[in-house]
Formats: sequence, C-alpha cells, structure tokens
Amino acid sequence: MSVDTRVVTGEDLAELRDRLQPMFDVRPEEQMSDAALTRFLKAFERVDAATKAVLKYLKWRNDFGVEKLLLDNSSIRSEMETGKSVILTNRDRLGRPVLVVTVKLHSVYDRDIECLTKFIVYTLERLSILCDEASIDHICVVYDMKDFAMRCMDYEAVKKLIWLLTHYYPERLGACLVINSPVIFWGCWLIIRRWLNAVTSSKVIFINNNEELSRHIDPDILPRPMFT
Repeated sequence: MSVDTRVVTGEDLAELRDRLQPMFDVRPEEQMSDAALTRFLKAFERVDAATKAVLKYLKWRNDFGVEKLLLDNSSIRSEMETGKSVILTNRDRLGRPVLVVTVKLHSVYDRDIECLTKFIVYTLERLSILCDEASIDHICVVYDMKDFAMRCMDYEAVKKLIWLLTHYYPERLGACLVINSPVIFWGCWLIIRRWLNAVTSSKVIFINNNEELSRHIDPDILPRPMFT
C-alpha cells in the first residue's frame, strides 16, 4: 500500500488564497474554504498547478451548470429511480458519508452517458455537502459486486468518475470498498488500476467477509447483508 506523505504548508495555502482572492472578491458566490483549497494543493502539489486547477474547476462548475442540478432534473431522477446508488444516513467508522453502489443494477447497454454524468456530479455534490457539514474531507464508497456481469462493466463511466474525482473533486475519496468481487472482475480491475495513481489505488480495498468490512463500516448500517 502506498503511504500518502504529501503535506500542505500554511505558506502555500496563503499564497494560493492571495492569488485567487481578487476573483473571489468580484464573484463572492465562488468563494472557497481553506479546506477546499488545501485539497487542491494536496492533489496538485504546487501553487501554480493548484491555481490553474481551481480556475478550471470554477469554470467547469459554471459551464456544466452544477448549481442547477436538482433532483427534479429528469436525467437525475431517472438514474435515482434505478436504486443503483444510495447515500446512507449513517456514516463509516471515521465519520465519512457513505455511498453504496449496487453494481448489478447498472447496464452499459441501457444508460445514457450524459445523463449518468449529471447523476454522478449530483451525487458527488450531495456527498461534498455532507462532508462540509461535518468538517470531514473524505467520502467512503461501497461497491457491492454481487451478481456482477460484463454488462455491468462500464469503462467509459469509470473513466468519467476518475476524471471528476481527480480534477474537480480532488482528495474527496477516502476509501473505496469493493465487496463480493467475482473472479471475472479481476481482469477489469487490472485495466482500471492503470488509470489510477498510487495514492488513489491504495484507497481501493477488496473486502472478503464481515470481519474485514467491520473495520471500515458497521455492517448493520448497510441496506442489506453483504455476506450470507
């Protein structure tokens, strides 16, 4: 497992804020917290790179219409009704919001990638709000792989999620718990792992039983037993 040794200094954070503050003064609705700026600094490592990343992020939010993504959006509602992705009311052992994805309910043949992308962004926004409310930086994602089939393997959607987490929601992922992973998925994982950096890859944890699961999350808060 890769050990994350990245450190953000107070000087770098102050410099990043100084660079962005004139823009925040003009557009106060885009003001970002120190915690948010720290996540960008940690992910992009240098002040110059973090500054560019924040500017791209804010432009993307405006162009994509992130603030207008509401539950009554038909694209989001249709994805929500599948039940494939649910945010729990309870949190994991570290107090992080938990998203449970039931992979068997997804089919690469039935989805519209634009609608799915809107739903992914909507979900990440909801999780981010829950993080900010509790002063928690990270989220926990649980993938239930029971009854996984190749029709469920959506490489385009996975790439989209990785892109969003890397560029627009950096350092939000705390843990990705993969449960009930069948042998057939291991070939898929070898492909996906190449798209992740070492730090992110180390956050993907394959869970084989309730004892392992209990180290990260209370099994009783999940919508169903994961191991029977």
